[in-house]
Amino acid sequence: MVKRILAIVFILIIGFWMAKALDQVPFGEDRMLVGKYYLEHVKEDTGAVNAVTAVVVNYRGFDTLGEVTVLFIASTGVAALLWRKKRKRTAKTEGSVVLTTGARLLLPFIMLFGAYIFIHGHLTPGGGFPGGATIATAFLFLYLAFTVYEIDHKIFEPLEGLAGVGYVTVGLIGLAIGGYFLFDWIWQTWGIGKENIGRLFSAGFIPIIYTLIGIKVGTELTGIVDNMVKEPEEGGQ
Repeated sequence: MVKRILAIVFILIIGFWMAKALDQVPFGEDRMLVGKYYLEHVKEDTGAVNAVTAVVVNYRGFDTLGEVTVLFIASTGVAALLWRKKRKRTAKTEGSVVLTTGARLLLPFIMLFGAYIFIHGHLTPGGGFPGGATIATAFLFLYLAFTVYEIDHKIFEPLEGLAGVGYVTVGLIGLAIGGYFLFDWIWQTWGIGKENIGRLFSAGFIPIIYTLIGIKVGTELTGIVDNMVKEPEEGGQ
């Protein structure tokens, strides 16, 4: 009986909180006030033609940094789970002639396309995440085609770290200049690119941020692929 009474009281308290919360909701009013502001002021505030990019990297840039951090933690977790003292490729047969030839010929074009996706993210649909994932598929292509291929960890790991540090550094410069993290000091303070809206060199720090995200995502996903295709050597546990 006591449990039922406590349950009823608990439900009533939750119901009261929900009712108070719903009472503050302006039902019947325009629900697109924030969205309209973004659409009407995106070029003035950020210089980006792509409003989605402006929201992701500028207006909501701190949240995007959190997403990159989540990917880094996931990559670190995969590496920790698959870590062994000695690991190597165990594939015995290379891919077909079509696969190996295609890997050699298409690698630079895939990487170029990935770079295009994140460099032009402020102008066209795209950005750091899809661009980085595209670059990672180029290295996956090489792993599938060749049995002895392995990325150079001395290059990939420092590059991944530098990209993450670069993102945070851009944000800290904004904090020092504008008073808050990821303040677009290139656009708001220096005004660089204001005469080039709609062109490549515009949109303040958005192309820089997307380039850093693309490099970081590409190196992290490639590192995950590298860890997953290797097997521990005998006696290397």
